[in-house]
Amino acid sequence: MRDPRFDILFEPVRIGPVVARNRFYQAPHCNGMGNLRPQAHAAMRGIKAEGGWAVVNTEHCSVHPSGDLMPEVLQMLWDDGDIPPLALMVEAVHEHGSLAGVQLAYPAYYNANRMTRDVPLGPMDRPVSGHHPVQVRAMDKSDIKALLGWWKAAAQRARKAGFDILNVDGNFSTIAFQFISPRNQRTDEYGGSLKNRVRLLKELIEATREGGGDACAVSVRLIIDELFGPEGLRAADEGIEAIGLLAELPDLWDLVVGTWADDSPTSRFAPENDHEPFMTGIKGVTTKPVVGVGRFTSPDTMASLIRRGVLDMIGAARPSIADPFLPKKIEEGRYEDIRECIGCNICVSSHFAMTNLRCTQNPTMGEEWRRGWHPERISTKSSDATVLVVGGGPAGLECARALGQRGYQVTLAERQSRLGGRVTLEGELPGLREWLRVRDWRVTQLDKLSNVGVYLESDLGLADVLEFDADEVVLATGSQWRADGVGRAAFKPLALSASVPVFTPDDIMGGNIPSGRIIVYDDDHYYMGAVIAEKLALMGNNVTLVTPAADVSSFTINTLENIRTAKRLYERGVGMVTHMALAGAHEGQALFVDARTGATSHRETDALVLVTARLPRNELFEALSARLDRGDAGRLRRVSRIGDCEAPAAIYAAVYSGHRFAQEFDNGHPTLRRERINLAT
Repeated sequence: MRDPRFDILFEPVRIGPVVARNRFYQAPHCNGMGNLRPQAHAAMRGIKAEGGWAVVNTEHCSVHPSGDLMPEVLQMLWDDGDIPPLALMVEAVHEHGSLAGVQLAYPAYYNANRMTRDVPLGPMDRPVSGHHPVQVRAMDKSDIKALLGWWKAAAQRARKAGFDILNVDGNFSTIAFQFISPRNQRTDEYGGSLKNRVRLLKELIEATREGGGDACAVSVRLIIDELFGPEGLRAADEGIEAIGLLAELPDLWDLVVGTWADDSPTSRFAPENDHEPFMTGIKGVTTKPVVGVGRFTSPDTMASLIRRGVLDMIGAARPSIADPFLPKKIEEGRYEDIRECIGCNICVSSHFAMTNLRCTQNPTMGEEWRRGWHPERISTKSSDATVLVVGGGPAGLECARALGQRGYQVTLAERQSRLGGRVTLEGELPGLREWLRVRDWRVTQLDKLSNVGVYLESDLGLADVLEFDADEVVLATGSQWRADGVGRAAFKPLALSASVPVFTPDDIMGGNIPSGRIIVYDDDHYYMGAVIAEKLALMGNNVTLVTPAADVSSFTINTLENIRTAKRLYERGVGMVTHMALAGAHEGQALFVDARTGATSHRETDALVLVTARLPRNELFEALSARLDRGDAGRLRRVSRIGDCEAPAAIYAAVYSGHRFAQEFDNGHPTLRRERINLAT
């Protein structure tokens, strides 16, 4: 039963001509499916509506070919041919009684129009973002008039698709905000004073209202603070004032902070509800509903924001990905079942990879249509097979949980005295504490399953497994970090003299800590090298992080934390050296080769920490496989590997691997549905 304190979250909210059934608002978010995979996109958004989100929005939806963001996979409403794919989503959302919103947008500075080859347009003449050799042309009055026409036409198409809410996107990358920003140096009536700079947004709202008609609500997604210092829009200066100038024009204000990296920081760098300081005072300048985000996972935080008048609706992107049923679980009082977002931003990386959304906590995300997976439901067992899962890390925990949910008799054996495997170890590293939610949610669910037995301090060998007499054995025994230097830059073990002590992340996490001058060599390029360097620096060591990549923790560009990582290392006194591949070590020196020029150099060091690659712990798999091949494995009919034991990867891949095994176990040969172009039409 729901705690009455949270009743306020389930009050209806009027948004112009429409009514949201509760205060949960799935904010626009990218997903890697978009207009290229419309059936997958529709199914994903439909699951959100089923889970209780009263408003479900699309991602960025371009209104015209001159606002082309390809190769990013997003949405578009350039002509009537774009209506059917979006109508699929609307239908899926409406099926569960939720409102469907579309994020109408026109990029400025962030698009090189690589597909359409149209000249990019913006407030001023300047290069596009990134390093594309293309410049934006400053819009003249005829361009602005044309834009308003394109926008109105897109709004009309959105209405035909069935959308309830038409969102005017004033995000960091879009035309409306680029005009509002103090960095707009125009000298006509669209530049200069704030009243002039908000003129275009006002006209876009009016064009949207005209195109959408009386039945559609109009919302505005707007940056309240650029986080760009005195050169940018600041909430206390012009941010709230800008909203006040247009206070009653839209039917809802959906507010964000800074760039995408600012608005969606990882849990390494920002806690839940980190945006609240920017939202204070907004309700004093408008009577319209206000939505904000902040990686909300706590019902107490959500209810407090509503009760204190900070927000009217709880906006969420990442929490709605980690648990599409978050609202329904709060409504039903099942708080311990909420799959809390860990703030790793692996979901964001799928956008840059231009492929289906993925999530560390929710392995079904992005697989709703193509694999038929559901975050809450799973097919019941199709046999009476018993399963032994060896290893209680992220893969083993998810495999045992999902198999148990299906109804199988499962035993989970873990050699350590606590569950979690690598998650438990990594959760103790700087900034990764919230990643323990991966373990904790699964342990909570396992405790509810009487058909799953969990045994700690059970280091099973070949004889133990065979004696157990299970029908199926699933090995989730993990991996170990290499200590020989092999990784992306080195294919063979390096010449590493004993005069330079070598450590790995396993050593550091296990308490075997070097001291003095330490080189952390990162050929992994995700978070591990940086957090190990940070930990060692916090212990008083002189630490230098060296990488053959062009940037430290280069993959974290895709998780929006690369700049924050570099700043954090700098604050901790960690030196950073790029483009240097480790070549060997001897006599207190590490030898390097410049990855670009081949020039050699050396650095004196007291210890070397190698963050390069991992080796699967698959000895038990090989031994069991040999017995199966000889027909000498008793009742055992199959042994399988999952997670890092099969192929070391990030935690999200381990969870997915465990879940996929459980989904497909005894289910024949599941197929992967693909969306194909139909040339017949």
